[in-house]
Amino acid sequence: YHELSAIATVPFQQKVEWLKTKFNELRIPWEEGHMRIKVRRQYLLQDAMEGIQSIEKDDMLKIFRFEFIGEPGLDAGGVAREFYETFSEQLFNPDVGLFSYSSVNQMCMQINPNSGIANEYHLKYFHTCGRLLGKALMDNQIIPVHLVQPLYKHLMGWPVTLRDLEQIDDQIYRNLIDLLDIDNLEDICLDFVVTEDHLGVAETVDLIPDGSNITVTNDNLPQYLEEQLKYRTLHRTKLQLAEILRGFYDVVPEPLLAILDFQELELLLHGLPNIDMDDWVNNTLCSGDVTGNEKVVQWFWETVREFEQEQKAKLLQFVTGTSGVPAQGFAALQGNDGNIRKFTIHLDKNLKVFPKAHTCFNRIDLPTYKNKSDLTKYVSLAINMESTGFGIE
Repeated sequence: YHELSAIATVPFQQKVEWLKTKFNELRIPWEEGHMRIKVRRQYLLQDAMEGIQSIEKDDMLKIFRFEFIGEPGLDAGGVAREFYETFSEQLFNPDVGLFSYSSVNQMCMQINPNSGIANEYHLKYFHTCGRLLGKALMDNQIIPVHLVQPLYKHLMGWPVTLRDLEQIDDQIYRNLIDLLDIDNLEDICLDFVVTEDHLGVAETVDLIPDGSNITVTNDNLPQYLEEQLKYRTLHRTKLQLAEILRGFYDVVPEPLLAILDFQELELLLHGLPNIDMDDWVNNTLCSGDVTGNEKVVQWFWETVREFEQEQKAKLLQFVTGTSGVPAQGFAALQGNDGNIRKFTIHLDKNLKVFPKAHTCFNRIDLPTYKNKSDLTKYVSLAINMESTGFGIE
């Protein structure tokens, strides 16, 4: 416990090195047994799932070697990288039906609640997905497809918040937030139910026992928001989520993750992004109270250029919902509607102290700071408080 507490406070790269050491200690030596996974490229999704599912839990700590049947190639690392990349791209492809796009960023994937309708073996695939993520973390392999932030929190055992709902369904999130401003909720006749669309078939689900007969009021609104959050981030995908977690912990001892926050887990699984600062600056829009406050924008970019790569990645996570950068660069950043939404700095003279993020629009709202020192301090605090789970509004 004391070692974990100490490591949790060191810089990110030191955590990475410590984890590598621990995984090396856990890894079963080659001469004591190893695993070979052979797949047909044209049937990669099915073959990889069946191969990984056939492995006993204790054997997940062995060294893996991969082979594409009928293709020459000794797996000295290159074949493994290709396996992780191609299998991930197929597994997370929305056309397969296991995952769907995030509602705010089409670079991120979330669990499809209707996966069982799309694929009868879906739970086996989700268990395989968990093992794939765990094995990639252990073997320092990169998973090219990013997930929504609530999934990283679930992997870490972190609590989710109402803001996490934005990445799953931003329209529902905004509707729920709007309820906070209604003086008399009984006028809009809400009750404790949700209506689900299962491929064209509507189904009503009670959020609490007898929920269809309980009206939402200003007094019980906090409970209603909590039940909506639990249902949409947990209950509606609980079978799929349980399999991902089971597979992940088939490989990764849970205590090791105590040294990380959920943002660092994303960086470990997908790698630090290759951020071209000039490309970022040149593909950023400015709005709001810019006139007379041009210095604030200048200070912002000076601060970001001074950040370490990890801090730059966390700023991206704060504003866009993911550390990922499109292959085409910042000019290709998308919003929640799938259209191009460039990174935007919005200056707001009425905003106090901390910046705010709007991940739907890839926008950061900045107060009109009086000096660079304050801007650096509060932007740094904001992107790091995001990973602690504490709100700043």
